Amino acid sequence: MPEGDTVFQVAHTLDQALRGQIVRRSQFRVPRLAVADLSGQIVAGCAPRGKHLLLRTDAGRTLHTHLMMHGSWVLQKPGGRWRGGPGHEVRVVLETDAWVALGFRLGVVELFDTTEEAARLGHLGPDLLGSDWDAAEAARRLRRRPERAISEALLDQTCLAGIGNIYKSETLFLEGIHPLRPVSQIEEGALDAVVARAHRLLHFAVKHGRQFTTGMYRERFYVFERTGRPCRRCRTPIAERRGPPVGVSRITDPDIDRAARITYWCPRCQPE
Repeated sequence: MPEGDTVFQVAHTLDQALRGQIVRRSQFRVPRLAVADLSGQIVAGCAPRGKHLLLRTDAGRTLHTHLMMHGSWVLQKPGGRWRGGPGHEVRVVLETDAWVALGFRLGVVELFDTTEEAARLGHLGPDLLGSDWDAAEAARRLRRRPERAISEALLDQTCLAGIGNIYKSETLFLEGIHPLRPVSQIEEGALDAVVARAHRLLHFAVKHGRQFTTGMYRERFYVFERTGRPCRRCRTPIAERRGPPVGVSRITDPDIDRAARITYWCPRCQPE
């Protein structure tokens, strides 16, 4: 699933292309919005909120979408053949004089008054890439349930929004913390350092890409998806644990994907 940095970049691309443009044609290919129409409205902007995308119009309407596992937005010039996937996978079409924005395989498509945004998304914690970022508040929220494993707590978007399995895994490796360690067993300063590291990693990825190591593209991560391969620091084989986070029987939050059920770590650099 795309994480906060990817959603941030998608929002920026859509904002640059559509802001100030009049929607000439809109189409929503989801049953509950079959008759909805944004034609004639001006795109006021597009902004990210954690892993959520919010496209707003001058008429006070917000189009809320979530990419989930396989969603994407494609921009192309009007009149051409649609790119990005087969037509039956398109969920949203927004056409202006300059662009056609196509939302493919979107997991969430909602249209509501902009005034409802806080009520609908107010449960999310501080956004790691947002203007509302508050490291102290994020750490406080992580401590609310001290019995949880830190790997599970970090994926809770009500604590801090935008982090996924890549940043969970890489952050905990760089801070030397075992992913299954309960939050209660992590000292306050160490937990603050975890929050700060996650914040730095997402900002680094937005500016430079997910090149956390100095290797080539395929060698860009420290532990993520490197099961059995030698740790870059100590050469110990990277371990993985499959299954839902500790204490969770199934994942229903749209912000947490199946990949979040796999945890990666170095047994030596991240001792229990």
